[in-house]
Order: sequence, then C-alpha cells, then structure tokens
Amino acid sequence: MERDSTRGYVFVTVGTTSFDALVRIADSRACREALLSRGYSSVVFQIGRGSYIPQKSTGDEDSLKTNYFTFAPSLADFIKNAALIISHAGSGSIFEALRAGRPLVVVANDALMDNHQMELAEELAESKYLFCASPGTLVNTITTMDLSSLIRYPASTPLAVVQALDQFLGFSNQ
Repeated sequence: MERDSTRGYVFVTVGTTSFDALVRIADSRACREALLSRGYSSVVFQIGRGSYIPQKSTGDEDSLKTNYFTFAPSLADFIKNAALIISHAGSGSIFEALRAGRPLVVVANDALMDNHQMELAEELAESKYLFCASPGTLVNTITTMDLSSLIRYPASTPLAVVQALDQFLGFSNQ
C-alpha cells in the first residue's frame, strides 16, 4: 500500500448521506493542522446531502488547499488518487477505498441509533485494514496513526462469494 503522504491530498467522503459532524471536524483548525503536520497538501470534501459547507482555501506554505463538492457521477478517481481517505462508515465507501488500496480512516456516525456501521468499521480496524474513529476522536486518530501498520485488503473474486453462499446454503462442494 502506498504510504507517502508528502504533498498528497486527503479525500473526505460522506457518500450519499448527510454527515455534517464528519465534515465539520475534518474542516476544523485542529484537523487541518494535524493533516498539514503529516505532510498532506490539500483536502477535497465530498459533502453529499449535508448542510455544513467547508471553507475553501487556495493554500499556502502554512495551510491546506481545500475544496468541496456535493456529488459526482463517480468517486473512483478521487479515491484512486488520494494519499488518505477519511470516510463515513458506509460499506460501499469502505470497500471501494480498500479495493483501491488507499489508507483509510473510517468515521462512524455515533449519533445513529442502530450503529451497525460501527461494528463493520471496528471489525476491519481490528484486522488492520483501516483506522476507526468517531467525530470526537478523528484529530487524535490522524495525529497518532501509523500508516505502515495497515494491511492491504485482499482482492476479492466473484467465485469466493459463490462458494461462501453455497456453503451457507448447504450445497455440496462437488
């Protein structure tokens, strides 16, 4: 997995949801300073249906260049080219980032009642595929994360899914 953050950009994504708490904390002075201190040069926010609008800046030696958008036909290029991804805990966003081999910090929405997203994020974090945070712990996670400790998520194959379904449904392996 590529780990060099120097002058790379951070992609913050909330998918199709509204997760203003994530966008707000990622746009905070503390988070911007943490990212800058780690060598990142800019942040691109995908804010979805949210109402919080991050500050745009052109960046200089002492600040991050930032920009935002609501939706795009595809996030694949943003994900593929990011030095770091900070994402909501939606499974589609998580697995797209993992398949692209990008370092990933998943921020679970702790305001949700049934927080199944946190379970997925914590399980993947335990397996060392990503880092898991909440809006309240994101800055600390960025400050302390060791990207070299992450393990590349294994490539999946359609045959593996079929075999898992066959086993689950009790079909013989002939």
